[in-house]
Amino acid sequence: METSMKLAKSLLLGSAAGFAAVAGANAADLPAKKAAPVEYVRVCSSHGEGFFYIPGTETCLRVSGRVRADYVYGQPFERSVDSNGFRTRGRIQLDARTSTAYGLLRSVVRFEITRNSGTQLTSTGKITTSPDVNEAFIQFGGLTAGRVTSFFDNGDLPTEHMGTLRFSDAPDVGLLAYTFTFGNGFSATLSLEDGLDRRNGTQALAYAGQRVPDVVGNIKYTGTWGTAQLSAAGHQIRSDNLFVAANGFSDFPDTEYGFAVTGQVGVNLPMLAPGDAAWIAVTYTHGALGYITGGAGDDFTDGTLTAPTIDAFFNPATGNVSLSTAWSVAGGLTHYWTPQIRQSVFGSYASFSYSAAANQAGIPDFNEWRVGTNVFWQPVSGLNIGVEALYARLDPRGRVVLPLGSNESSWEGRLRVQRDF
Repeated sequence: METSMKLAKSLLLGSAAGFAAVAGANAADLPAKKAAPVEYVRVCSSHGEGFFYIPGTETCLRVSGRVRADYVYGQPFERSVDSNGFRTRGRIQLDARTSTAYGLLRSVVRFEITRNSGTQLTSTGKITTSPDVNEAFIQFGGLTAGRVTSFFDNGDLPTEHMGTLRFSDAPDVGLLAYTFTFGNGFSATLSLEDGLDRRNGTQALAYAGQRVPDVVGNIKYTGTWGTAQLSAAGHQIRSDNLFVAANGFSDFPDTEYGFAVTGQVGVNLPMLAPGDAAWIAVTYTHGALGYITGGAGDDFTDGTLTAPTIDAFFNPATGNVSLSTAWSVAGGLTHYWTPQIRQSVFGSYASFSYSAAANQAGIPDFNEWRVGTNVFWQPVSGLNIGVEALYARLDPRGRVVLPLGSNESSWEGRLRVQRDF
């Protein structure tokens, strides 16, 4: 009996082993589905930090952005005026680069949305939200097309103020440009730029339709010690004001052309501390005040005084258009007290002069100067927390009667929290 049980057990184990062998052989003969290949993101270090290859292409992409919160205090001079304002700004930027046989092909898109409240930021006392394609341009070799920083300005200046000085501080404009690179840090650019972004009119002069874009040219050097740029621009002034000519018929004034020139220099000062730098920008304009104000002009207001900035004055009695003249000097110094704490001091002086006819019509010549300082703390990379104080004074000149009790100066304070990534 025991022998029969052992024999049966052996037969069962042998049969199971046989079935397993046969099943394994049959399974090996069946077709197997291969796993899909994994597409890993490759780092593209040739174009700098943060770039990676778009899968399946030879194009490198960098995704970056910014979140900024500003809190502004401005000295109020009327009960209806807000003393504080709030600004929140978000930015997303895409930078795509491809190396080609003709040179670098680059495309950049920068979206910004800004929400403002308070008269110190909106001039209306209301809440405004403004989505904006801040930059969108293509570079191919020396060609630049789209909306990007004006070539009139040196975008490499080491400025650290919070956008509060009176000079053309690298605004973005629509343009079509070509840059010639000579090597050893030298380059030259010829650019056709949107003159609508540089107009200062609407008071006494009504601009007609643009017929010629602004023509901008520069010569630039960038090296280990810093950067320097000399620029010039031509600006069309085409009036839409009608007047009665000598023959008794209505006519328009002749088209005039203004110009602007600037020299801008930034100097690295590592002998003081790593990261230290100074800069200066000197600008002269005749009939092109937007190259000082930075864009389509707003009136200058300090205290209870307001002074207009106009490219030219139309005299309805004679039909003449008189071009305005202005010049400015702006500069600053940044010092790192520690690798995490830096301070900047800065200032600007601007002088605006109009024709006698403009003065008689109530448009005064004026000077304005501004001086300020800020301190930033960078506790971690990409995060900056800073405060800024600014004093401004507006001094009208010429045929102007100042209102009693007017105050020509004002104080402004800002707190900024900003994260770049």
